[in-house]
Amino acid sequence: MAQDDSITLVSGGRRAAGGEDGASYESELWARLAHATDMHSFAAGWLDIQCRAFDGAIRGIVVLRASETAPFAPVAIWPEGIEGSPRLAAVLERALTQRQVAVDGVKRVAHRQEPVFIAHPILVDDELYGAAAVELEGRSEGAVRDVVQRLGWGIGWLESLARRKTFTSKARLVTVLELIATSLQHEHFQAAATAVATELASTFGCERVSIGFMKGRHVQLRALSHSAAFAKKANLIRAIEGAMDEAADQSATVLFPPRKDGPFQVTRAHAELLQQHGTGAVCTVPLTAGTQVLGAIVLELPTGSEFDARTVELCEHAALLVGPVLDVKRREDRWLAEKAWDSMSTQWRHLVGPQHAALKFWAALCVIVTLFFSLVNGDYMITADASLEGTVQRAVTAAMQGYILDARARAGDVVRSGDVLATLDDRDLRLERVKLVSQGMQQESERRQAIAEGNRAKARILEAQLGQVQAQIILVDEQIARTRLLAPFDAVVVKGDLSQSLGAAVERGNVLFEVAPLDTYRVIMKVDERDITDVAVGQTGRLALTSMPNEEIALVIDKITPVSVVDQGRNYFRVEAVAKGAIEKLRPGMEGVGKIQVDQRKLFWIWTHKLVHWVHMWLWSWWP
Repeated sequence: MAQDDSITLVSGGRRAAGGEDGASYESELWARLAHATDMHSFAAGWLDIQCRAFDGAIRGIVVLRASETAPFAPVAIWPEGIEGSPRLAAVLERALTQRQVAVDGVKRVAHRQEPVFIAHPILVDDELYGAAAVELEGRSEGAVRDVVQRLGWGIGWLESLARRKTFTSKARLVTVLELIATSLQHEHFQAAATAVATELASTFGCERVSIGFMKGRHVQLRALSHSAAFAKKANLIRAIEGAMDEAADQSATVLFPPRKDGPFQVTRAHAELLQQHGTGAVCTVPLTAGTQVLGAIVLELPTGSEFDARTVELCEHAALLVGPVLDVKRREDRWLAEKAWDSMSTQWRHLVGPQHAALKFWAALCVIVTLFFSLVNGDYMITADASLEGTVQRAVTAAMQGYILDARARAGDVVRSGDVLATLDDRDLRLERVKLVSQGMQQESERRQAIAEGNRAKARILEAQLGQVQAQIILVDEQIARTRLLAPFDAVVVKGDLSQSLGAAVERGNVLFEVAPLDTYRVIMKVDERDITDVAVGQTGRLALTSMPNEEIALVIDKITPVSVVDQGRNYFRVEAVAKGAIEKLRPGMEGVGKIQVDQRKLFWIWTHKLVHWVHMWLWSWWP
């Protein structure tokens, strides 16, 4: 219908122009419109036809936008070179804003009519793509309605142009997205590349599509459409790789046969591919990421076909997006050693090449630090967990059976020599002593009576019995004295708390307290078996206790126990050292970290010898 209406409009214009010259000019206008190659030429031809179809047309304008985010801009003005009209611009702006037809100037002023301004929006699926506006000589309201109707019919041509452009852009976008989805669908590179090549061949009707990636200075073929194995096609592979190298060296899309209006390009390899394998046209699109050429895609059409500009443009867009995706999969599919070598090579090129100042700075700093620690000596010290013990640790035991009467000391208390630690109940012993004293007095009386009677034998017997009673009294006195548990020397109670056991029975020999002296201590260090060979008696060291981390205590190695102890899955040797200085602050049972001074060695060796030792032992254990 739009075409018929336009013919009607043109027929009116033909009547206005009159004669064969007018008909010839109108035919030329329609030919321009039919052969328009872009949006600007089509809109200019359409506006020329429309304005010539209206009687009294003064000026006209068409505004469109290239994309959804682009602003509206004039694409055609009639007649060319005429100055703009503020009123026409205002009506056009109103039509764009209100998305409906806008009219201005339909009124009579002083027996004459003002110019009429009409603007009509271009809507496709409720999307605003632009507007067309015309300025006409004054006319009646009915005539204006007729012009608006005729202009709306003509707008259908521009709506068709916008709709075709929208569908073409969406179709191209869908094609590119489908190719990306195909490349992401497969986990491994070879399957993804083959699928993309096959998809391209099906989309563009190609006889064969090849995908290659750079290996060294040349492109290596990695995938063919509809073919998983191509190793036997040696001649074809060489020809395709030559075409890929040709496009990669020029960093541009290469067409053969070339276009008449295209730039000059080297196409020798493409000509050989076309000649040897009988395809109709060849297009090679390089795969790039920024300025780096990753590879190339070769598309071959069957005999009698050729590539148009839109197909080449779509291939370039697809290669721009699909190329990096396939390159990532190709890199991920490599062997681990190859990845490591590639990463090292890349870092080396960055290091010796231009730019990358930060990498060069850190590399130089690492070299300087490594040289410093490789040449400078430091104190080699063996570190080990340490605990504090008294040099002598005395046990205070129960001298007899009894019951606990009183407890005056417990673990942690500092006591002096002779202080009472605890006492046992001695009531039974005192009763026994009273009994023995009474028995002794009785025997003494009998002995005196025997002497008085002159019975010497009986007196001697009683004298012996009296001595036995006195010995028993001395024993009881000693036992009474032993009910008081005394500190043997100035010490700290290491173990023992009887305050919660008053009245409890104890047996002879039970350990009730353990005490350690306050003036001498020894340090017990657990030295790892890997370091024990460097430890010798007489070496010095330092001790830092958990309770006194800011104070270091001097050590002297006194004894090395030749028997290892297993602790937490590791073997340790017990090394005893004597603590020097700050004795008054020390207490048995304190723990910390001790360091034994060995000698002067390289700092690099000090920090790496354990790792080297572990690697050596691991290799030795696995080496046949």
